[in-house]
Amino acid sequence: MKSIEEIYELFLQHPFVFTDSRLAARGGIFFALKGEQFDGNAFALQALLQGAHFAVVDQVELAQVPGCIWVQNVLKALQDLANFHRRMLTIPVLAITGTNGKTTTKELIANVLSQKFNVLSTNGNLNNHIGVPLTLLSINSSHDIAVIEMGANHLEEIDFLCKIAEPDYGLITNVGKAHLEGFGSFEGVKQTKSELYRFIANKGKAIFINIDNEDLVGLAAGNVKQYTYAVHNEKAQLLGEAVGDDLFVVAKVLFDKGWLYLKSKLTGKYNLENILAAVRIGLFFGLDPLLIQQGVEAYEPTNKRSQIMQKDSATILLDCYNANPSSMHVSILNFMQIKKSGKVMVLGDMLELGDASFQEHQKIIDSIALDLCEQVILVGSNFMETNAPDTFIKLKEIEEIKTFVNKDWAKNKFILVKGSRGIRLEKLLEWI
Repeated sequence: MKSIEEIYELFLQHPFVFTDSRLAARGGIFFALKGEQFDGNAFALQALLQGAHFAVVDQVELAQVPGCIWVQNVLKALQDLANFHRRMLTIPVLAITGTNGKTTTKELIANVLSQKFNVLSTNGNLNNHIGVPLTLLSINSSHDIAVIEMGANHLEEIDFLCKIAEPDYGLITNVGKAHLEGFGSFEGVKQTKSELYRFIANKGKAIFINIDNEDLVGLAAGNVKQYTYAVHNEKAQLLGEAVGDDLFVVAKVLFDKGWLYLKSKLTGKYNLENILAAVRIGLFFGLDPLLIQQGVEAYEPTNKRSQIMQKDSATILLDCYNANPSSMHVSILNFMQIKKSGKVMVLGDMLELGDASFQEHQKIIDSIALDLCEQVILVGSNFMETNAPDTFIKLKEIEEIKTFVNKDWAKNKFILVKGSRGIRLEKLLEWI
């Protein structure tokens, strides 16, 4: 069995790590991870035949196979290798977590910093116990800064990821009611997210914090250096506000030489704090305000996150990558405030809420102002159980919607599509 130091020497010679054997043609090192439905050990020989230089395995029968590196646990070996590599790095590492907006904020920050630096950031939302190590192992000598997204659905997960990534800087976007089944309560969510602050206080350099957010201010109390931003709190080092009533957020930000307008491609004023986080971090790393403006304005959301789409005469606000009570509430509030006619909401269940599910879905129903929306369609078994007005349409599955929606139904409509990923609300686009 080889040590992590020995595996690292092989990694330096073949610096491409992958867990999908279909990528073997690129060479590199295949890590034979296990899942509920698969065992990567079964694909190790195939990966070697197709071009992998080595395969890290934990099936003892493969220990003597040429090209196979036997370890006791492949996942732990991947995580240990990533941590070993991180300790060899001299570039700053910024970690981002939060209940909502962490991927958008991560991409905004990367977009801003890339105006001056070569930035390595998490690809998509590969932010878990596998994604974080893979992201770290993709950092090479050409990179100036790394921006690492961290997700969590149970207690102590952020602490575990911090011990792998060892971030210098940290940002928590917010804390809200998500994954309550895993966290047990909202207090559990706050405790887990704050693990990033505690790590930075002990081993890092500083955090970036929205001091309008009382939860974050409370969690950050203690001996940790803070760089601040806000909308309402004049004690913040950076102040900004949202201006105008257009579909997209325009951030008015106060820099040393005066106010500057940043015209984003993000919808929803709740994204203002995400923009300000990117601005504050850009300033910290020495970017000129005009470069920061350029970075913010160049970012365009994709992958079903606050994504504006046009289908013939219909405008669709597609925000169905994920949903929880806090993100659902601000999405609906923002949608109701937009001054457009023909507004329709298609809302899908919020998953993983445990015993709080009925209460939180009912709160969403009760928050909808009937006079600000022409039609509300609810999709999923949780919404089916709520006490909704008779005018609301309830569907158990999204496929049922195709019986009455079409291009004529969608004509000149402004449609919010918001729900958890598992409800697959994006399928609506197939029928309009």
